[in-house]
Amino acid sequence: MTSRAISAQAGLRALFDAAIAAADPMDCVPRALPDRPAGRVIVVGAGKASARMAEAVESAWGPCEGLVITRDGHDRPTRGIKIALAAHPVPDARGVAATARMLGMLGALGDGDHALALVSGGASALLVQPAQGVTLADKQALGAALLASGAPISAINTVRKHLSAVKGGQLAAAAYPARMTALVISDVPGDDPALIASGPTVGDGSTPADALAALDRHGIAPPPAIRAALSRPSGVCAPDDPRLSRCVTRVIAAPAHSLTAAARAAQGLGWRPEILGDALEGEARDLARDHAALALRRQAALGPGDAPLALLSGGECTVTRRGDGLGGPNAEYALALALALNGAEGIHAIACDTDGVDGAAAIAGAAIGPDTPARAAAAGLSLSQALARNDAHGLFAALGCGIVTGPTLTNVNDFRAILVAPIRG
Repeated sequence: MTSRAISAQAGLRALFDAAIAAADPMDCVPRALPDRPAGRVIVVGAGKASARMAEAVESAWGPCEGLVITRDGHDRPTRGIKIALAAHPVPDARGVAATARMLGMLGALGDGDHALALVSGGASALLVQPAQGVTLADKQALGAALLASGAPISAINTVRKHLSAVKGGQLAAAAYPARMTALVISDVPGDDPALIASGPTVGDGSTPADALAALDRHGIAPPPAIRAALSRPSGVCAPDDPRLSRCVTRVIAAPAHSLTAAARAAQGLGWRPEILGDALEGEARDLARDHAALALRRQAALGPGDAPLALLSGGECTVTRRGDGLGGPNAEYALALALALNGAEGIHAIACDTDGVDGAAAIAGAAIGPDTPARAAAAGLSLSQALARNDAHGLFAALGCGIVTGPTLTNVNDFRAILVAPIRG
């Protein structure tokens, strides 16, 4: 790589790091916490950031009683709150057992007690209690099919809610008549608390028929037990359910906050930031092609002395799996972007998931530059073949372009940054 390329890639990584820091629970949780309530307080929660959130609560309130469920490798040291580990993105028996324990804790609360719920992305798989007549195996098979279908998170979580005894407001209902405060870190486009982690503390107006329609729309044929469950009323709470009247839910960190932090970091590097949106959805490869065309148009309008542009975006892309490779939406976006740019001079990019896990791989995403196609060709690799196989992680691992962070202990969804520099005369 040239020194110019190294500088560009280091700057893009600094923007990603700024985005993660803006969503660190150790910063955003204490600022959002009320004074510790009098009487008995139980702390519960689930998600990739939940252990870090619990750690932040105890840094402000001192040791607490409670239980949170997080993904393997995302645990943190806590003094009183128990940390349970479970599988993600497909649930497992550990998640079922931990959720049952949590529901038992909440069910023992009374009118003068208080529950603090800590919710972040990933809780849809970690907080799991199958609805009556549905087995864990049913949910595992359906979850894997949904994740491979290219369905948006709104559709996936609608299905999850109506097959669960804890989502769609049912966690808050389990604590009633105790009061509940829910602090939520958003990982969904639009930051709707009813969609984040399938809304365990928020009522929902959808129906089982809506969930069944979502499966049909995305070509998923559910097993008989799933279809039967979606043919009868579910336990999802309506928005006006009286059991939710004593629960207050607040979003305390979101993709927009992280993009703003990245924009400030870009300005500090002398780049001109442009935020394209914090709620972009769709197929990763399609969004990448659109962004490649936009970057080339922006570059054509730059003069030789103009400051480079930093095009920033967030949201949640999807991948419809067609091949047998290893990939995730961020790496697939980066791969499709490199293919569409075809070595265009002066354009570099990074695409990563802010939780440090892109898809099911222990890698956050990837970075690309003008030399990516040539480096792939020199290594005997084809960008187009890798894209056809959904093998973005395999290709970037071979090129040494993968971004590995380990668990970041937060989750505000995808982060993308494209650096567009003027073409040198």
